[in-house]
Amino acid sequence: MYFWKVKKLLIYILITTISLAIWSCSGAMKPPSGKTVFKYNESAGISSLDPAFARDQANIWADNQLYNGLVQLDNKLHIKPSLAKSWIISDSGKTYTFNIRQDIYFHNNEVFQDSIGRNITAEDITYSLQRVLSPKTLSPGAVWLKNILTKNKKGNYSITNPNDTTVIIKLKSAFSPFLGRLSMPYFSTVAKEAVEFYGSDFGRNPVGTGPFYLKMWKEGVKMVLRKNENYFEKENGNQLPYLDAVSISFIIDKQSVFLEFIKGNIDFISGIDPSYKDELLLADGSLNPKYNNQINLLRAPYLNTEYLGFIMQNNKDSILMDKRIRKAINYGFDRKKMMRYLRNNIGVAGNNGFVPVGMPGFENGETKGYFFSPDSTLSLLKQAGFPNGKGLPIITLSTTSAYLDICKYIQQETAKLGIEMEIDVHQPAALRQMIANSRIPFFRGSWIADYADPENYLALFYSPNYCPAGANYTHFTSKEFDKLYIQARSETNDSIRLTLYRKMDEMVIDEAPIIVLYYDEALRFTAKNISGLGVNSMNLLSLKSVIKD
Repeated sequence: MYFWKVKKLLIYILITTISLAIWSCSGAMKPPSGKTVFKYNESAGISSLDPAFARDQANIWADNQLYNGLVQLDNKLHIKPSLAKSWIISDSGKTYTFNIRQDIYFHNNEVFQDSIGRNITAEDITYSLQRVLSPKTLSPGAVWLKNILTKNKKGNYSITNPNDTTVIIKLKSAFSPFLGRLSMPYFSTVAKEAVEFYGSDFGRNPVGTGPFYLKMWKEGVKMVLRKNENYFEKENGNQLPYLDAVSISFIIDKQSVFLEFIKGNIDFISGIDPSYKDELLLADGSLNPKYNNQINLLRAPYLNTEYLGFIMQNNKDSILMDKRIRKAINYGFDRKKMMRYLRNNIGVAGNNGFVPVGMPGFENGETKGYFFSPDSTLSLLKQAGFPNGKGLPIITLSTTSAYLDICKYIQQETAKLGIEMEIDVHQPAALRQMIANSRIPFFRGSWIADYADPENYLALFYSPNYCPAGANYTHFTSKEFDKLYIQARSETNDSIRLTLYRKMDEMVIDEAPIIVLYYDEALRFTAKNISGLGVNSMNLLSLKSVIKD
């Protein structure tokens, strides 16, 4: 017995020694002693820290800690100043003049003299925006600005800086969602010296102005961000950020991530995975009481509308061209029941318009949509010449395996009312391709907001946006809708613009080119010693105000 105790002790000492050696060889990986370190996991990995390529959530979350843009969103998705302390909109909404703060510094880096970060100027902002727009950069963010900006005689976009504290941007015509688009991470400000010095490797050597800077990145293992001591923002007179560091791990297995969270090795997880859904949540979507003393659950509407779409022109399934049939399906199933049994009440039943609950101006579900009404379904079928569904052809619904349970539920419920469906399951990439080329008569789709403005959703029904050139996958056509859409884009009065948006949303619901299933929900689980994280409808991650006790 004594021999085995000694042997176990020697093994323990050996393992500990090796572990300490590993940490000492990669000292940057070791969290700073006595400091507050916020730890989260990114299962999808991070491909680049260049904001020009901030296309997916993993990159966006990291970039949001490293950079700032002219404007930013608060947790209620309102536009707030950032690098620009104020702005003036003139020339009937076509000219934006930004007044730039003078107390902002880039992160300390070898590209600067004495490695001390320098003041940003208006020229840095102009350079960063022009860089995203340049065809040489190949930034996916260019599409959000290039079609709305004017060009000068030399063919350059009209983004100028007449002095060190002023940036002037000219639009082709008034475009009310412009500030919302500027809040996208693509349009963050970077240091020209760093881009030129690191070249194609800038994405691994980022230099911005954000609350944290990159200290270490070991791909597939860990990333460490350290506190920017020169950060310009304050909160109630207190210097931000409060955290000393952020540690990001890259564990792929979601079950392992959950176990690390429960053990306290990770401070927060976002969303819910089937591998631990029933462990964390009750059937009604509330937190399992066994974790009440260990975990906080934060939830908010997520700007993601899940829907079924119909092709509105030249539909091979011609019966779907009849609005009465589309409405009959809309009334034919209980969305609240669907959410309760299939999604643990994660999300909001889609009984309103296409613009999701949580969008500024649509928080209370201003557009009235479809509720479960068997009598309405039967009445519409009778009006269409198919009493109780007799003679109605079988309708094909195309989806992916991830949404098969929801589609089967709709299939079963509508069958009770005489609407027969068959479900065609495709690979996600194949389905997206066929939808983009208008080859699917009736399909499941989703739309996640790119920026917090209803225009981003209503653009899916604007005629010039027909796929494959645009995102009008249903080929919805309405001259009145198009007229209102153009009017709303150029309207500078927020109240009038929201009224126009709501009218357009009502038109979409009345014509029923889509069946709204549900509006998704953002869930965040945090350790009890974490405060100030918050949750928002864009599921943006901002750590500058987080406190870890």
